[in-house]
Amino acid sequence: MPHDAIRFLRLRHLRGPNVWTYRPALEAVIDIGPLEDHPSHTLPGLYERLTAWLPGLIEHHCGVGERGGFLQRLREGTWAGHILEHIAIELLNLAGMPTGFGQTRSTDVRGVYKLVIRARQEEVARQALLDGRDLLMAAINDQPYDVAGAVKRLMALIDRHALGPSTAAIVDAASARRIPHIRLTEGNLVQLGYGSRQRRIWTAETDRTSAIAENISRDKDLTKRLLAECGVPVPEGRLVRDVEDAWEAAQEIGLPVVVKPVDANHARGVSLDVRSREELAAAFALAEREGSEVMVERYIRGREHRILVVGGRMVAASRGEHAVVVGDGQHTVRQLIERDINSDPRRGEEEEFPLDTIRLPENRDVMLELRRQGLQPDSVPEAGRVVLVQRTGLLTDDVTDEVHPDIAEWAALAARVVGLDVAGIDLVVEDITQPLIPQGGAIVEVNAGPGLLPHLKPARGTPRPVGEAIVAHLFGPNDQGRIPVVGITGTQGTAEIAALLGALLARTNRMVGISCAGQIWLNEQRIDASVPSDWEAGQRLLMNRLVDCAVIENSPRSILDEGLSYDRCLVGVVTDVPVPEGLDDHYVTTRDHMRKVVRTQVDVVLPEGCAVLNADCDVCAGLAELCDGDVLLYSTQGGHALRDAHIADGRRFLCDEGCHIVLYHGQTRHIIADLQHPGLQTLTTRVSLTSLLATVGAAVALDVPLDIIRACLESAPPLGISVH
Repeated sequence: MPHDAIRFLRLRHLRGPNVWTYRPALEAVIDIGPLEDHPSHTLPGLYERLTAWLPGLIEHHCGVGERGGFLQRLREGTWAGHILEHIAIELLNLAGMPTGFGQTRSTDVRGVYKLVIRARQEEVARQALLDGRDLLMAAINDQPYDVAGAVKRLMALIDRHALGPSTAAIVDAASARRIPHIRLTEGNLVQLGYGSRQRRIWTAETDRTSAIAENISRDKDLTKRLLAECGVPVPEGRLVRDVEDAWEAAQEIGLPVVVKPVDANHARGVSLDVRSREELAAAFALAEREGSEVMVERYIRGREHRILVVGGRMVAASRGEHAVVVGDGQHTVRQLIERDINSDPRRGEEEEFPLDTIRLPENRDVMLELRRQGLQPDSVPEAGRVVLVQRTGLLTDDVTDEVHPDIAEWAALAARVVGLDVAGIDLVVEDITQPLIPQGGAIVEVNAGPGLLPHLKPARGTPRPVGEAIVAHLFGPNDQGRIPVVGITGTQGTAEIAALLGALLARTNRMVGISCAGQIWLNEQRIDASVPSDWEAGQRLLMNRLVDCAVIENSPRSILDEGLSYDRCLVGVVTDVPVPEGLDDHYVTTRDHMRKVVRTQVDVVLPEGCAVLNADCDVCAGLAELCDGDVLLYSTQGGHALRDAHIADGRRFLCDEGCHIVLYHGQTRHIIADLQHPGLQTLTTRVSLTSLLATVGAAVALDVPLDIIRACLESAPPLGISVH
């Protein structure tokens, strides 16, 4: 009797660090129904079908910790939720989005599990879970399933929603340096870093890329004129009005010539080695379709090269190749292209492929090249005849280590003349290992936003770390693009802590962003009073280029619903770990469950940062062992039992002691404030003593001078923010 399908009760995208992992993830609540009584070893043929369909499952270590670990669990007996987790992960791996993280945990409800997988892209992870469920049920019920079709669907989603290869290379390089990023659109506009320390990229363009320079690079005639005036070798040529004018220009320059659009890119509409009036007329028509104006220039003999210049220096170089087929007297040109060119694994329709598929008759450049040889797509070339299919746009071989220093200097100069910080310099030269001018080479184009794929995935040669070069151009050696971020969670006074800390930090000559109580403030001026969630509020602050420091309140529910809005923080404040209320929909019902939720705030404290924990809550104080950085404890009890041991460990302890706020650090006792001071008495009518201590602790953790903390508290700053 067939088993009923696993039901998804809820799918939730956790967009930031969460109770499962530091990274974005997709959490599913599933009901496996009667399969709760049927672990894998009781389901005939399941193991054989799954391993036949997904042989890569052998690489899943699972909890066993070694290759084949998951399959061992599958043989011995594991439940459907756990199997679904691994199937979804393997489908993502097959689709080209490698994923290693997943967990499945039971809940208090029989047959209901919480399952999570890493979600680099929400849409892709969702589809992987849905397809994984269908595949698993087909395997359980001994029904056919199209694994290749599922993988193809996922690949299409990746192509539609994931970052392009150039942008992804830069983001990956930033992540390797622990520089955070925020995707600002569904496309390739990405912010690296937070607040006032951020930079932005759009594919291989940066926020240092001049709009004027980009417009110059699009105008090939203007670019060539500027380069020539600065002494850069370029091919002579000019704009032409029509075919007659083009032929006159060709006669002036001398055949052969190049005909190309003045403002196209990616070699579209470019015809090389044009040798007759008939060829020129066809080339003019092709160029005119691709751009606004047409240019005719001298044909430079040699091979096409692309030099990538970043920050004024060459970082990579590629050499192009011609695409050719050899006739056999039996197959048509179209068939030869499919067999000998389009079968190349480097070619494809998606952006991840370094070379495009050639389609006839859609590819006009190729059609023109064939006509010049007296051929059509259905022509059958005689055996041994070499047919030139495509001359341009095929940058395949890495030649970075071969480039002569003279050529590298000319390329860097060309980028500077145009004004681009990241540029693709196209040049034609016979021998890249020799100086440019003596061999008659020339720079033919300067491109803004150059594609990085030829350097990342060359057909031959060494891939180059061009993403790292662009990140190094944007950020100094020790710069992670971070501003101080303070995260606050718990259930006691978190909004008033955020408000008071924001008021205090505003007096340190920093632009302070605050999100709390569903509102966003900049230096105590409200800029938004209706924010959908804590995650959204935090993201808005971190995207604001004015913000020098961010204070972000995170409720336990917001951590469960969406995760934190930042990857790491400098200071993490936890006020308490109570028995949860109102979180039953997340199956969070015990204090131990709640500890796992609020510990997320401690988990993300940077190694150079500090956790500020309430010592009056034993469970909260116990989170100290989880912190990568320092720990400051605060208490309303001057003689708290944890004080001496904490101080002896070289850490700081803050407390209320004899009507004073006192900070212990090593052998030193600092009196920060007198609670009898009129200003503090006024302040404590609006803020609880516990919240006051947490605020001071966070300020101390941020290295705010103690005299500034004291002065601010004694001035009883108006909070401005409604926290009740």
